[in-house]
Amino acid sequence: MKKYELIAVDLDGTLVRSDQSISQRTLDTLIRVQQLGVKVTVASGRPTFGTAHVADALRLEEFGGYVMSYNGGEIYDWGTKERLHAQTLNEEIIPYLYSCAKEHGMPIMTYIGKEVVSEVEDNEYIRYSSMRNRMPIRKVSDFVKETLGAGIVKCMIVGNPTPLQALEAEMQATLKGKAGVFRSEPFFLEIVPQGIDKAKGLSVLLDKISLKREELMAFGDGYNDIPMYNLLAQVWRWGMQMRQ
Repeated sequence: MKKYELIAVDLDGTLVRSDQSISQRTLDTLIRVQQLGVKVTVASGRPTFGTAHVADALRLEEFGGYVMSYNGGEIYDWGTKERLHAQTLNEEIIPYLYSCAKEHGMPIMTYIGKEVVSEVEDNEYIRYSSMRNRMPIRKVSDFVKETLGAGIVKCMIVGNPTPLQALEAEMQATLKGKAGVFRSEPFFLEIVPQGIDKAKGLSVLLDKISLKREELMAFGDGYNDIPMYNLLAQVWRWGMQMRQ
């Protein structure tokens, strides 16, 4: 019996380089371990379809791997494209998020399916998200109406880092106990369902595929990878080494 049955890999700063490529050595290694029967899951804060090109490069569909996106808010079996788990935002708070963004003169955006959705298209931060995730922007006339019934996992307010920092503190106080509020980049303020993190997401996945945490190895380098450290018997924190 193999000691490790599942490898979880963070993307940004760990698996993919700044140009979104994967080193050939890393790619060959992850393909090889899958050929030996070890499963691989992408474990990222990105939206699900913002990881698709990486999942395809790793041949997760062929080997029956997984995609854990939104820091654990959504989990897919990439072989079958079955959604195994989803934790969505309470729709009642979205009008508040929208009004906060409007009041502070900042765009709000979200991800629906394979698209970046916003009322604003010509914005450098929204274009950056679109480019990084390889997801087209869909401009809408009514953001709140567009999100109803869509099962939103994450909204983001984007803008200048200085006023965004003040807005972060304000929203954290208002949404305490209702949603998580944090900046993933100085210019990205993320609002997610309360209690989401990669450790909880991986616990859900392990349970669904009947594995123990001792059978999981994880690679990560960022603050959103820290919850995994307490979950795992061993976590490889030196993500930069994978990119060489």
